[in-house]
Amino acid sequence: MPASKASRRPSLSKRAQVTELDDGILAIDTEYVRPLQDASHLIIEGGRAAFVDTGNNDAVPLLLDALEQQGLDPTCVDYVFLTHIHLDHAGGAGLLMQHLPNARCVLHPRGAPHMANPEKLIAGTIGVYGEERTYEMYGDIVPIDESRILVAEDEDWFELNGRRMQALHTEGHARHHYVLHDPKSRGVFTGDSFGISYRELDTENGEFIYPTTTPASFDPDEAHKSVDRIMACNPDYLYLTHYSRVSDLERLAADMHRGIDDFVALALAHKDDENRGAKIQNAMDEYLSSRLIAHGFKGDRDAIWSVLNIDIVLNAQGLVSWLERLERQRG
Repeated sequence: MPASKASRRPSLSKRAQVTELDDGILAIDTEYVRPLQDASHLIIEGGRAAFVDTGNNDAVPLLLDALEQQGLDPTCVDYVFLTHIHLDHAGGAGLLMQHLPNARCVLHPRGAPHMANPEKLIAGTIGVYGEERTYEMYGDIVPIDESRILVAEDEDWFELNGRRMQALHTEGHARHHYVLHDPKSRGVFTGDSFGISYRELDTENGEFIYPTTTPASFDPDEAHKSVDRIMACNPDYLYLTHYSRVSDLERLAADMHRGIDDFVALALAHKDDENRGAKIQNAMDEYLSSRLIAHGFKGDRDAIWSVLNIDIVLNAQGLVSWLERLERQRG
């Protein structure tokens, strides 16, 4: 890491932008990359609290401020639920846990070892972004003591002051992913298993959604199963990390299934091309932009790129990784 890393500490004086939803749920903008890109959700039940996903280290002061805005002390937090361990969801968890003396961190069985010992997690992120950019985005990843980790087996229930919530494994986006079903709110906290829907892209036709296929373990068959498993909870609302609550779920589920199939077709169409990564990225840009315009978005292509560029690049990388796995499997 760069020699200057010791001086990089998140500010402790930030004010959180908090959106109060229903049933004791609040969305906190983690300010990751840009506003309204990445949400941590705070669940409050009778004075006890839980976070779902944390953003990176820079988000920790925001999450603590959100507690203060609600009149809660850090000792009131019982759980930090991490839907998966990609660092835009979990990078700040270790640092946050240092401020939450009573909290336990709930992780998928495949994710738990990597939050206790994050060396491989950091190395994988460097493989995507490079060392300098990884440190710029995430800082030092603080390990979580194994004694404070709870492993969420499939269908395990967790109780927050009498409010029961269930972890359901959904492994299409990542093999270490679960969603959190919250019957009280008729909702599911989906992490990345139900794609991405930014509020800036809402139009008179409603919410715009698309899958996320970031490296390195996208599995289209499991991605379809993940959408179906979430919908089998019969939710009224879904709480996405990117970004927060959506509600037109039958339409959005159909869009997700179509998007998964379209992404696969897009990758396969360029699998034999020279420089296929660039070709897939260009095709991803054209595909998402065309869909968004058809959805009624009024901005120009520069406006679209300003919102979608990170996902276009990462989705293309994820599809290249998927093609490489297919090729290895086929020998």
